Amino acid sequence: MKLFDKIFSLQELQNNPPVLVDIGASGKINPKWKAIAKYSICLAFDGDTREFNIDVNDKSGFLKKFVFNTLVIDKEASTTNFYLTENPYCSSTLKPNHNALKDWAFAEKFIIEKEITLNSTSLSTALAKININYIDWFKSDSQGIDLRIFKSIKAKINNNILVAEFEPGFIDAYFGEDKLYNLLEFMESYDFWLSSAIIKGSSRITQNQIDSLTKSKFYQKIISFSQNINPGWIEMTYFNSFNTINSKRELLLGWVFATIQKHHGFAHKLAEIGIEKYSDNIFIEMKNHSSFKIKYMFFNKYLLNAILVKINNIFL
Repeated sequence: MKLFDKIFSLQELQNNPPVLVDIGASGKINPKWKAIAKYSICLAFDGDTREFNIDVNDKSGFLKKFVFNTLVIDKEASTTNFYLTENPYCSSTLKPNHNALKDWAFAEKFIIEKEITLNSTSLSTALAKININYIDWFKSDSQGIDLRIFKSIKAKINNNILVAEFEPGFIDAYFGEDKLYNLLEFMESYDFWLSSAIIKGSSRITQNQIDSLTKSKFYQKIISFSQNINPGWIEMTYFNSFNTINSKRELLLGWVFATIQKHHGFAHKLAEIGIEKYSDNIFIEMKNHSSFKIKYMFFNKYLLNAILVKINNIFL
């Protein structure tokens, strides 16, 4: 978008590009970051069995991408025990709670294949190694320790984060994991608002039950995928409320982050604050863009869902 180009050409963001942190990186660009990747510095953490290493990738689609071959934990320790599970995406520094998982369809994904030792670091230490002293967007999918990692970040960095993403659980998938209620309680003390919450989960049916119904692997898959999904974990995004404005840069970046997440009402508010506080016409352009999105880009899934609910209520 041309307006993004204009915003990111400003000295405030040229001197301090956005810093995006991805803990539990899958190797792909977070879809939310695609529109801003070329202007941004990304820190991606991916634990493996090699020696501790930091790869710098300038051809990743980001302005610069640092890939840390290490786990991120909430304390200073060079190595950490790690549980490799049948499904790699369920592997964790926390031990899976098989007794609590036994009634769920995805229980077998958490079966421990082996326990190994991997390199580890704290996020603050990792930032210091590459001479970066701020984070703008924090995203963590660390299988049970998202909150404790967030809490371990130095206060002067933590307090200025603009967007924070977590995946806390509803159920006891791991021993000692950070649960949804822990995150909700902690974030009450922060000046953030919950901008997105997507519930994910599994079915309350065991593999033994499915095996007893049919021996056909194909039909077993059909049964498994056709069951009602019950809440297991939740993808949550928190947005800084901007009740305290520390800089012009924060407002510029806050508007960009709100716009790419389609929070056009909030983006409009930030642009208005920018017009009030700073004599820069860029905020007028930003406000006009947000106004257009609010006024004319209304034919979307939210409107369609509201119409369907109204029609449903009329004929019920």
